[in-house]
Amino acid sequence: MKNDLLQKYISGEASEAEKKQVTEWVQESPDNMREYLAQRKLYDIALWQSKTMEEKPQNKRKIFTLRSAVYSMTKIAAMIAIVFLIAHYWKNKDTEKISYQSIYVPAGQRAELTLADGTKVWLNSRSSLKFPTNFQGKSRNVILDGEGFFTVAKNKEVPFIVKTKKYDVKVLGTEFNILAYSTDSIWETSLLEGSVEIQTNGKRKLRLEPNTMVRLQGNSLVKQHIKKMEYFRWREGLICFDNISVKEMIEKLKLYYGVDIVINNQEILGNRYTGKFRAGDGIEHVLKVLRLNNRFTYEKDDETNKIIIN
Repeated sequence: MKNDLLQKYISGEASEAEKKQVTEWVQESPDNMREYLAQRKLYDIALWQSKTMEEKPQNKRKIFTLRSAVYSMTKIAAMIAIVFLIAHYWKNKDTEKISYQSIYVPAGQRAELTLADGTKVWLNSRSSLKFPTNFQGKSRNVILDGEGFFTVAKNKEVPFIVKTKKYDVKVLGTEFNILAYSTDSIWETSLLEGSVEIQTNGKRKLRLEPNTMVRLQGNSLVKQHIKKMEYFRWREGLICFDNISVKEMIEKLKLYYGVDIVINNQEILGNRYTGKFRAGDGIEHVLKVLRLNNRFTYEKDDETNKIIIN
């Protein structure tokens, strides 16, 4: 990839065809992603330094605060693996350009980022989030596909709305978790602090109180109390199971690790399991531990990314 084309993409001057060329190149290999991130970091540093030198001394603190907010929005925690940042552009009614970014977390990894308004977001494995570079208008909208934990910056005048395939979650300032993979039937929202509204087509379906959650069962939303807070430790890289059936456990492993699991041994599906694992240890470590109390064998085919449990 030529440096001049990469710089055009990073600075937002690339054409649609050039954007497509760069994003396809970035996703071809980890080396390409590392080069992109390195160039992006150099661009951010150079841009910040040039702006700082142009300002008067009494304005330095203000410029640094603004630049830090923008930079932290695209910063990814050092503990996670590669994620993809791709810029999108849309026009609103006033023909002003709004820049959007998308972040995708590969299987078995997690990500942490801070949005322009100060909202903190943790994303679980195989999750994606689309968000604006700067929030504009009467609401702060983001789009989630997967699982995310949000600590929303309070703003009574501009509500924060997380849009998912099935429902939207509207908040003013709170802490909550959403499980909403578009490829899975499970949809859950768990509220730890504050309050949230579950909406569809802009209309309120129900409101949650702290330490309660709502789950989609069939075509109905069912409220219940949060039994264990340990589940939300996925933000620390832990996969926690509490008295869960092996069948449910396998379904979650398929989601988190992006692997196809075929179960020929139906006898183990009703067994239950409680325990926790480090996500970074991999799915085979989980299966080996599970096998201590459940009789089964398994085969892994790396070419087809499939595990067969016998």
